[in-house]
Amino acid sequence: MLSYKEKLFKPRVSRLKAGEWRDGWLFATPFVIGFILFWLGPMLYSLFIVTQDWNLLSKPEFVGMGNIIRLFNDPLLVKSLKATALYTFLSVPLQIIIALLLALALNSQIKGRIFFRTIFFLPTIVPVVAVALGWLQIFYPSGGLLNYYLDLNVRWLLNPRFALLALILMSLWTIGTQLVICLAGLQNIPTEMLDAARVDGANSWQQFIHITIPMISPVLLYLLIIGVINSFQVFSIALIMTNGGPMNSTLFMVLYIYTLGFKRFDMGYAATVAWLLFVMVMAFTVVQFKLANKWVFYESKD
Repeated sequence: MLSYKEKLFKPRVSRLKAGEWRDGWLFATPFVIGFILFWLGPMLYSLFIVTQDWNLLSKPEFVGMGNIIRLFNDPLLVKSLKATALYTFLSVPLQIIIALLLALALNSQIKGRIFFRTIFFLPTIVPVVAVALGWLQIFYPSGGLLNYYLDLNVRWLLNPRFALLALILMSLWTIGTQLVICLAGLQNIPTEMLDAARVDGANSWQQFIHITIPMISPVLLYLLIIGVINSFQVFSIALIMTNGGPMNSTLFMVLYIYTLGFKRFDMGYAATVAWLLFVMVMAFTVVQFKLANKWVFYESKD
């Protein structure tokens, strides 16, 4: 049985909770509407388009599993998968390793570290088109800065053996975000742990392996997941600099989807490849979370 005071205050508490619930939904309404209109709605419609043959101009025609069957007989899809995989598994580790090394240097007491932090971060705010045009001049075969200063004669973006490598090197230009995140992780390591390890006779390498890496492992996991997702979606740079060439060596999956949908007007198959990309990204993300239990260290709150 409720007491007199509980009966007296229960309606007020209920009205307060109802008001909080109403206000919460009121503030969340713009996001919910945007989510339905611009994310969930198009995603579900693209799932419908998978079953259709549609050129954007005429009425869609139902083809059932036809677009999915095409996935197994598409040599360009194999090339795009290969290019995307090579780019991902080479560029992402390089970005994380170089960002971590730079963060270690900038976390030490060196002169001008604030200046260098700013310099390394600035490229991340430069528009993609400007970055691409600048790197086109660097990789230009005759008179390009890279060939000129290294005394080379390499046709970087015109040779299938070097085009993908050139884009991977270019991806290192925008590691400022990873650098800042690594730097924040390093600054959260308790100095007492490093001091205690130093007193126990641990050298710099042992401190790095047994203290620094475990303590920033959640940060590294975050960078790994975000890096893989972003690398699977690389598009603008390849479109501007190589347009998927030469010989489809830089035909990344998103660029291939764009080509199918808006150049060949094969929207049904483009949606199918897009869903394949979505499944791949989700699978890689799940695998990374599963493997994280073996190497990611989470500090106990107790």
